[in-house]
Amino acid sequence: MINNNMRMTGFASGMDINQMVKDLMQAERLPLQKMEQDQLWLTQRRDAYREVNTKLSEFENKFFDMRLSKTYLSKIASSSSDAISVSASNQASDGNYSFQVDQLASAATRYSGVEGTTFGKGYDADQALAAEYVGQEVSFAYHDQSQDSPKTVSFTIQEGDSLNDVLKNISDESGGAVRAFYDQNSDRVFMERTETGDFNKNGLEFEQLSAFFTDTLNIAAEEQGGTDAEFKYNGIAMTSHSNNYQFNGMNLTFNSATDGPVNVSVSQDVDGAVDKITEFVEQYNELIDFMNEKVGEERYRDYPPLTEAQRKEMSEREIELWEERSKSGELRNDGILRSALSGMRSAWYESVDNLNGDLSRMMDVGITTTSDWRQGGKLEVDEQKLREKLEEDPNAVYRLFSNSDEGDSRGILNRVEGVLESTMDRIKDRAGSTAQTDFQYTMGRELKSMAERMANFERRMQQTEQRYWDQFTAMEKAMQRYNQQANYMMQQFGGMQ
Repeated sequence: MINNNMRMTGFASGMDINQMVKDLMQAERLPLQKMEQDQLWLTQRRDAYREVNTKLSEFENKFFDMRLSKTYLSKIASSSSDAISVSASNQASDGNYSFQVDQLASAATRYSGVEGTTFGKGYDADQALAAEYVGQEVSFAYHDQSQDSPKTVSFTIQEGDSLNDVLKNISDESGGAVRAFYDQNSDRVFMERTETGDFNKNGLEFEQLSAFFTDTLNIAAEEQGGTDAEFKYNGIAMTSHSNNYQFNGMNLTFNSATDGPVNVSVSQDVDGAVDKITEFVEQYNELIDFMNEKVGEERYRDYPPLTEAQRKEMSEREIELWEERSKSGELRNDGILRSALSGMRSAWYESVDNLNGDLSRMMDVGITTTSDWRQGGKLEVDEQKLREKLEEDPNAVYRLFSNSDEGDSRGILNRVEGVLESTMDRIKDRAGSTAQTDFQYTMGRELKSMAERMANFERRMQQTEQRYWDQFTAMEKAMQRYNQQANYMMQQFGGMQ
């Protein structure tokens, strides 16, 4: 810290010592300004690298769908009637299928008779049950497809339990297989299976109801529902516990019974595959535009980054115009980016050892680089040719794009993704990420070294400034002594007259 206590400020010499020191130090600090600008420039380049890595990472996320077989082999299914909804997996065979639904599956339901429960209409099901019900056993059995014998649910009514508590326990104790609720307006309790189907061909789904159900809730002896879906495929009778049925890669949903046969058709979703591939190529071209702009951007060396001191002397508009050029060319002709562009371009052109020898290059399916070399390796798609190849052999197109094998059989997109991952690793080694410390990447260590050099330089500047003040203070003291001596002599000479 500079000591200001003994500074002489020009009383003897008449000079503006403070301004003179300030001017001298401004010249001395010119190297520090250059260091600050170099530090800012390195920081800008680091941030530019990180922006590129963000773009590459966002694009890499697009590869997930492109690696899936369903992108190339997806099927579309349609039904001639709203009575049957259908969707198809990649495994579904193309063709037409005939289904007829005679009966929908339904869930078994038991309920209070029309006379209602013993509680009466308007009963508050949230109030505690009377003491006479405390300790009563609530039990019943229900059938499901997991075993031949019925499952039993049993618990005891506790003091303070309400009717709604008891009904909730029915659901909880059955693991959600049975639900029960009370309708206040009709004074009736409904107890039903949450799963459709007939699980007891020889009788009822609900059995062994305790007295609380039969005497208090007046659950009727009859049961409604508990039926299987009954349908025919090409006239062959079939059944299902559920109204959803998996058939030859198709997912059928029965919405209602049909008056007769319903036609279901399955075909290759070529248009969907073409749309996804062309969309991916468009996103790739956007990335190429971005990277080409970075490596080709002009660098304005006469517009170094502005220090805080320089900003204070400029208007906001002047700062904005300056920084437009100051931040230009941060990654001009960058080796990592040029290597990535070259690597991805090569990956698109490389041959793939495909099981189908006719589809070994991207040009075989209508994907080529643009004829305009100024576009820097962007791709264009012949949709008609791509559509034809997908119709002829979608599996071969899939393998060409996304075969996970290593070596010559590795798919084009797997190779492009490999270039992306290598590039992101190189950028991360150089520019790091927000989660890393400065010591964990190259530019961070350079920034740390710069900061240390600037701190050392600042300490030297403090010493230099103190030296100037010491020199001027010594001069002021000398001139003060000279003035005192001159005044003394003038007084002596004046006294001799």
